[in-house]
Amino acid sequence: MLTLTENASTVVKTIVDQSIEGAEAGLRISQDAEDSPALHVIATAQPLPGDQVLEEDGARVFLEETAAETLDDKVLDAQVDEGRVTFVLRDEDEPPADAPEYGHPNGTAG
Repeated sequence: MLTLTENASTVVKTIVDQSIEGAEAGLRISQDAEDSPALHVIATAQPLPGDQVLEEDGARVFLEETAAETLDDKVLDAQVDEGRVTFVLRDEDEPPADAPEYGHPNGTAG
């Protein structure tokens, strides 16, 4: 199942808190079709029937069935730059883009 980084959890909670009131509110991720590269993200008051509900560190994410299958082995991260949010997906076994490489004192893999 999709997992969230600490950053993503914080951003999801912030977006939902600023958009929707209610204890059941969360961020819903949906996908038009299995082969569609586009994912749709919207704050919503509650999950729709059939949605998988993911709760991590107080963040609630609702995954539409097709999106849940696509994101099954992914990690959701979030970056905020000048108030603009960018969500980033990576494989579970892939290190974060900003993770240092180890093996050499200056962080390079030399």
